[in-house]
Amino acid sequence: MQILYFAWVREKIGRAGEELALPAGVTDVGGLMRHLAGLGPGHAAAFANPSAIRAAVNQDFAALTDPVADGDEVAFFPPVTGG
Repeated sequence: MQILYFAWVREKIGRAGEELALPAGVTDVGGLMRHLAGLGPGHAAAFANPSAIRAAVNQDFAALTDPVADGDEVAFFPPVTGG
């Protein structure tokens, strides 16, 4: 699974992305976020407020309850506003 981080999420974690095998028991975006939050202080800071982060799975916007699978590309980024 390829994980990508953008904007302040990337800044808090300290890297643009990482690869990991889908952890046992993680089946959706929310579960993945909880798992990532446990990887270290930067990850914990980035995922401290899940409502402040948006996700995309395979380049499609995803809700916390959307499924994830090995081989997926999952991106995390702050909400985007336009004007």
